[in-house]
Amino acid sequence: MKITKRIVALSLALVTALSALSGCGQKDNNPTAGSGSLSGSSSGFSAQAKPMDLSQITDPYLTVSGLSGDEVVARLGEADITAGHLLYWLSQVITSYLSQFGGQVTALPWDTEMTEGVTFAQYMLDQALDAAVLHCSLREMAEQDGLTPTPSIASELEAEYLDLVIQAEGDEEKVTHMFWATMLTKELLTTLNENSDLYNQLREKRFGEDSGHYPTDAEVNAYLNDIGRYRAKHILLATIDLNAREPLDEAAIAQKRATADDLLSQLRAAEDPIALFDDLMHQYSEDTGLEANPEGYTTEKGEMVAPFEEAALALENGEISGVVESDFGYHIILRLPMNPDEFRTDCVNDLFQKSLDQERERLGVEKTDAFGRIDVEDFWEKLQSLQSAVQAEQAG
Repeated sequence: MKITKRIVALSLALVTALSALSGCGQKDNNPTAGSGSLSGSSSGFSAQAKPMDLSQITDPYLTVSGLSGDEVVARLGEADITAGHLLYWLSQVITSYLSQFGGQVTALPWDTEMTEGVTFAQYMLDQALDAAVLHCSLREMAEQDGLTPTPSIASELEAEYLDLVIQAEGDEEKVTHMFWATMLTKELLTTLNENSDLYNQLREKRFGEDSGHYPTDAEVNAYLNDIGRYRAKHILLATIDLNAREPLDEAAIAQKRATADDLLSQLRAAEDPIALFDDLMHQYSEDTGLEANPEGYTTEKGEMVAPFEEAALALENGEISGVVESDFGYHIILRLPMNPDEFRTDCVNDLFQKSLDQERERLGVEKTDAFGRIDVEDFWEKLQSLQSAVQAEQAG
């Protein structure tokens, strides 16, 4: 399964990052849910790995990787990216990958090639670096634009941290260990949340309604065309049994084709073919999804069968296709206009992502020797042992 650099979406929800610290110091009660709530851990703590001795750890990053948390593993221009930041993202990327399998996969294919010459382990590490670089880009761009994090973020997180300590019956060390289990420190968590805030500030300043660069309807539609997102209705005359997925006999298929040709003739001769299309669709279409999608399908390239997609994308808004044959049967397709207002936020996000990519290209990323010393498989095994120790401590 593909994980793209937009794994960064994880980071931009970090206002609630403390949810990863679920259950700290609790026995019979649950914390209150809400912004920054502590419900619903997704950290993937391992109960099977042999617990390590927490009393011997002073730097969790050194323990799991051999690199101190403040060691520089890469640079974006002149800005440093530390091992602590990178290893946090490495833990998140691997956990995100595992979550796709609902806990059914435990052994990871570290040596399997994802692309030519790039193993799964290296791919995970590169994805983590992408996320760390993006966060570094946010800081650099914010400095250029004269933006600073909202001051209340640090104070609000401090209040949440103190609440965690209270839940841990005053044992601050337990809370520190819980942070370690997700490759976090109190300081890193604050930085990540501040970066999330800077992301929103920068996006609004550069592409928001008052920015002078807020995308017009034409620009939104161009964006939708670029990514292949479109909307269409169709009349389907099935040439297979849609339940058994077995083809109909030749006579039935010939009759479906004749019906499709007749419906198309009616549409071509109609004064209002759009209105007639709906009437004929509800009367004749055998699409099992029609009831759930009476206003048509909003979809993207690759999501529909190829003959349908190619025909739909070749149409102008309001244009009706000829009879299109696919493995499902005969389609008559009506291309529908998209409402730009529904996709303007997506367009803004895309524009901002491109500006982040440009910043990365402008500054350039340089890996240090320390980056090459990270053994991803060994890191993950030791992190599991660290998490197992923390879990045991919390249960004690």
